[in-house]
Amino acid sequence: MSDYAVVNPATGETLATYPTATDADVEAAIAAADAAYRSWGRTSSPAERADLLRKVAELHRERRDELAAIIVREMGKPLAAAEGEVDFAADITEYYADHIDKITGDVPLEIEGDGTAVIRKAPLGVLLGIMPWNFPFYQVARFAAPNLALGNTILLKHAPQCPESAAAIAKMYADAGFPAGAYADVRLTNDQAATVIADRRVQGVSVTGSERAGAAVAEIAGRHLKKVALELGGSDPFILLSTDDLDGAVSSAVEARLDNTGQSCNAAKRFIVIDDLYDAFLEKFTAAMSAATVGDPFAEDTVLGPLSSLAAAERLEEQVNRAVAQGATLVTGGRRDGAFYPGTVLTGVTSDMDAYLEEFFGPVGVVYRVSSEEEAVEVANGTSFGLGSYVFTTDAEQAERVADQIEAGMVYVNVVLADEPALPFGGVKRSGTGREMGLLAADEFVNKKLIRVA
Repeated sequence: MSDYAVVNPATGETLATYPTATDADVEAAIAAADAAYRSWGRTSSPAERADLLRKVAELHRERRDELAAIIVREMGKPLAAAEGEVDFAADITEYYADHIDKITGDVPLEIEGDGTAVIRKAPLGVLLGIMPWNFPFYQVARFAAPNLALGNTILLKHAPQCPESAAAIAKMYADAGFPAGAYADVRLTNDQAATVIADRRVQGVSVTGSERAGAAVAEIAGRHLKKVALELGGSDPFILLSTDDLDGAVSSAVEARLDNTGQSCNAAKRFIVIDDLYDAFLEKFTAAMSAATVGDPFAEDTVLGPLSSLAAAERLEEQVNRAVAQGATLVTGGRRDGAFYPGTVLTGVTSDMDAYLEEFFGPVGVVYRVSSEEEAVEVANGTSFGLGSYVFTTDAEQAERVADQIEAGMVYVNVVLADEPALPFGGVKRSGTGREMGLLAADEFVNKKLIRVA
């Protein structure tokens, strides 16, 4: 059976299988992408590319119901969240159409001599995108849209469990009028992906996924001197230092942990609470996590659908069981039912336990008690990850101090789930390199060419 298959995690039923690309298919895809870059990518105007991207955004909205249902089947995302993801992918795509002049326009430089100097932004060529299963539309939009706006062309290897959404995305780009080769869905094996990265016609690779996947791709890219952008794992801290609305803070904490059934790289995963708020926070947080409805992802009241696969649920169960065996306290949850896993809370995790450093990719929150701002920052920075972070405090000066000290690519103060197309997304340390979203995304795979005229 092909590695590319739609397996409904709620039922375990295999709904469809898709063939893996042959080596001839891969060669044809690279050749078409290179030809599209050398013609369309170099000769189309920014306005023409913006018009095509707007059509892709429109197609996301027109096909919203169909697209949302696909990812509910593929990876178990609750329907309302799936609909929201399609909307966000449309907004991201439209953002790059709306800001095409800023993305592609010349940047004048002040010089001492006579004449002029500008930085002119030019595409690099063919890019490979390796995308994950947890946000099948959103992840692709934030990689593909800015790079197509520049005139790069895209080979997209989606996660093996997302072949239906991958095909639907490719169809939207074709139906919008992008030329053949500008955007292609290629169902690659890992060995074929390595071959694509090594190919002289391919100029860069972007990966969203695990540390292991990112390291493997970066090694191959480095060997062949290819630009690489990595968005990897995270174990984001949620720091609560003061509040005049504890119920609101708890609600934000739960939302930040349970979004996408807890399967989000930048979800809050470690809850670091000042001593005088700890007991009340833990009680309310535990109650809310326990009350999160687990069930059919197509049902309106479902908060937690299944995890993306049975294997994912089994990995999470093993992590929680190991944490408890090493001395952590299971406050609530922790009982798997097939691919379904309930809202779970752990306390008593210490720095000598595996759980202190690991990422829990599912609805598991670890709560820490701290005695000071300084200890909160120390715990927050005490992992190898550095993606996002959250700080809740009523003290504006404290918010600034803590935000400056956190080792992360993103800090959100007194707010969660506040991503938008204009805001860059990315991390430091083992959470990756580079940025997606916002105008910074269009700086990753671009030739910033100096043109000096006397």
